[in-house]
Amino acid sequence: MFKLKKLTAMIAAALTMTVTNTACTDEKAVPLNVGELEITFFDVGKADSIVLRSENSTVVIDCGEKGDGKEIVSYLEENDVSAVDYLIITHYDKDHVGGAAKVINKLDVKNILAPNYDEQSEEMDKYRKALDAKNITPQLLTSDISFKLDDADYTVLAPKKDFYGDDNDNDFSLVTKVTHGNNVLLFTGDAMEQRLDEIMDVGKCTMLKVPYHGRKLKNFEDFLSAVSPKCAVVCTSQSEFSSQVQDSLSDRKIPTYSTCYNGRITAVSNGNEIRFDVEKKSN
Repeated sequence: MFKLKKLTAMIAAALTMTVTNTACTDEKAVPLNVGELEITFFDVGKADSIVLRSENSTVVIDCGEKGDGKEIVSYLEENDVSAVDYLIITHYDKDHVGGAAKVINKLDVKNILAPNYDEQSEEMDKYRKALDAKNITPQLLTSDISFKLDDADYTVLAPKKDFYGDDNDNDFSLVTKVTHGNNVLLFTGDAMEQRLDEIMDVGKCTMLKVPYHGRKLKNFEDFLSAVSPKCAVVCTSQSEFSSQVQDSLSDRKIPTYSTCYNGRITAVSNGNEIRFDVEKKSN
């Protein structure tokens, strides 16, 4: 795998670090020889901040709240990464777009994908100012888009409506599906009931980034049945992580990692299985 440099040293020094390598694989799949894909879920509370790295590419999905962007920048700089191939802003809530200005200002962001709606907030003002300073025009998605980076195929699914109800920005969430060898990774932003209905036919996945910070959703059980994940990750705080969602994942025996219990989570796909490194064991 590409060198992780300072990250490797940091992991080795973390006394509470545990490594888990179970369940997140399809034993029937034919093994494939592909380069590794590393997915880092930052521990930034009830917010999404995710980086996907392969040998020659970097994708960022959301940037947490104001101030969280510096953690992404520091992590990438420590690993000698100065460019982001795609920055995907799932939607414009402050816990997803808040740190984007820092990432745009400090790194060479080549492409930005975002949903096609408007939002007024301090975080959005800083985001727009950063775009103007770098002369970047985001691609506002009204239809799905696909691209390939190294051995990973990305499909970003656009919302199918231009209105989901008053004060409901969450259902504008861009959904990213990544196929890496035999593994399928699904990142669902803050998709709520209407958006989950739209992507019920997205297909089965190996790893699911649980939607909406693990809050209760009426059709979450149906969605779990549709995508049948072999493992799951939740970016959340303890107060937001619904007991019903925890029970749903537990009842289905889906190994689940959450930033509120495990801290920073690193998943590494080799195309055949997914290994997890976490900062701390859950109780």
